[in-house]
Amino acid sequence: MKTMKIAILDDWLECAMDSCDWNRLGVDVTIDTFHDTITGTALVERLQPYDIICMMRERTPIDAALMDQLPNLKGIVTSGMRNAALDIDAAKSRGLMVSGTGSPGHATSELAFTLIAMQARQIFASATAMRESGWQTHLGRDLRGAQLGILGLGRLGAQLAGYAKGFGMEIQAWSQNLTEERCNEVGVSYVDRDTFFRSSDFISIHLKLSARVRHLIGAEEIAMMKPDAYLVNTSRAPIIDMEALTTALESRQIAGAAIDVYDHEPVPANDPLRNTPNLLMTPHIGYVTRETMGIFYGETLEAVEAMIAGSPIRELMP
Repeated sequence: MKTMKIAILDDWLECAMDSCDWNRLGVDVTIDTFHDTITGTALVERLQPYDIICMMRERTPIDAALMDQLPNLKGIVTSGMRNAALDIDAAKSRGLMVSGTGSPGHATSELAFTLIAMQARQIFASATAMRESGWQTHLGRDLRGAQLGILGLGRLGAQLAGYAKGFGMEIQAWSQNLTEERCNEVGVSYVDRDTFFRSSDFISIHLKLSARVRHLIGAEEIAMMKPDAYLVNTSRAPIIDMEALTTALESRQIAGAAIDVYDHEPVPANDPLRNTPNLLMTPHIGYVTRETMGIFYGETLEAVEAMIAGSPIRELMP
């Protein structure tokens, strides 16, 4: 019997093998985990031996051109039921099995609120000052009574609203298709675009990426914001024009920003973005918790077992 070869990609924290019992696959299956992210010819050469590829959503892209160079490929499993880095149409047209996993999501909205609170109380700056032998160096502000603007009021935006209510924040929302009825359901105020940007003390982004929202926040929108306002993005990098944001931060046009998502990941060590003033950066950890990884990898294992048995589960369709 031919050994089935499984590749687990982009295991940046080297937690995949500890997140579930891969031994269930038996001795006729070999598993290789990869902790770096590569592209081009090196990626093709790496993946050519594998029958099933397990992806972490929105890390290594797998497109039609790559699939055509992987002669042994029979199936792809992605964490989550949506992955902008995977060409599902191309996979299905080539007869590949494609499966997804559950995705609880709340970890991302928890991080968004944490970043809001960190900026409000200047926690990172104050903690850095303590390490450098300083004492009180930054004056924070209350969350109670502050105006939180939520850009996008889907599942994660609504979760964030719930957290903010517990801290006594005033909450308003806007997006291109948002309705007053949806705002009433969540218990937040509906405002128009200009009011949203001009009056929010904190803005948090919770939108799905599409051509319509690319650079939705650019120089014009940032110019509307209060000089003491903060921006948080745990959603998708291209929603913000990062050149406009870095220019605004360098000139102190707004008080600060916190970013968890980037146009190029991992962010290169020498990327000038790392030195942008008043920018709190986290390394795309929105969904990276042990509980979420347990679901991602546990259900990835289930999907691999089903593919080997010839009966794929949680199939993704174009």
